Amino acid sequence: MLSATIAFAFGLLIGSFLNVCISRLPKGESILWPSSHCPKCLAPIKFYDNVPLLSFLLLGGKCRSCRAPISFKYPVVEFLTGALTALFVVRWAGHPAWLAISLGAVYVLIIVSAVDFETMLISDVFTLLLFLLGVAGSFFNPNFSGGWGGRLTSAGIGTAAGAGVIWALALIGRKIYKKEAVGDGDIFLMGGIGALCGWQGVITTLMMASFFGSIYGVTLLILKRAERMSHMPFGPFLALGAAINIYFLIKPEYFFFILPF
Repeated sequence: MLSATIAFAFGLLIGSFLNVCISRLPKGESILWPSSHCPKCLAPIKFYDNVPLLSFLLLGGKCRSCRAPISFKYPVVEFLTGALTALFVVRWAGHPAWLAISLGAVYVLIIVSAVDFETMLISDVFTLLLFLLGVAGSFFNPNFSGGWGGRLTSAGIGTAAGAGVIWALALIGRKIYKKEAVGDGDIFLMGGIGALCGWQGVITTLMMASFFGSIYGVTLLILKRAERMSHMPFGPFLALGAAINIYFLIKPEYFFFILPF
């Protein structure tokens, strides 16, 4: 219990840093300088107003200087990062090397998801980082077996399967809809996910992403915030499926016990 609490607090701090990355990297700004400031009035944020979650609540979700609303994105990212950090620490405490790799991958997936939601773009830098984490982590990945050669092969097959399946879907979608149905960023993202989860994780990540993405899309349609042919980010749902598989690998055959057919 104590380790989970400490991990959650540590995750909140990481989440605060991830917010800086999410806000600045798409604009090509430094994540180190200048210090945190209000995007509206540019007033520097004092250290006591920069405490994850707590400051947002105490300030009533508004900037102390100009009273401009603070986006809910910030506390959501902080809480999500804290919660996932605690969950992964409890799950993989006995595998410290894989814990470090999996947490690194989850943090990258959070950045990718938030940026994709806001910009509909996925940076190749982050997908390359996921791939490198997958390759390096293959030696410690509890879902891979065999010697170093077999483990690297599993990561390689997963990468090829992930990128290949999304590439095929993009090609089919282009033929049917006569326009881009899946972005190139999703192809590279799925390649990185495949290196982490293997070919089995690729299949179930796609299944879960399609399910969660459909729920999101239908919800937007019901609320009339999107039209049937509107573009929607797919990266966040791939990231969600990947995070689940990194935490606990859902093999394809498991779905036969869940689905009623």
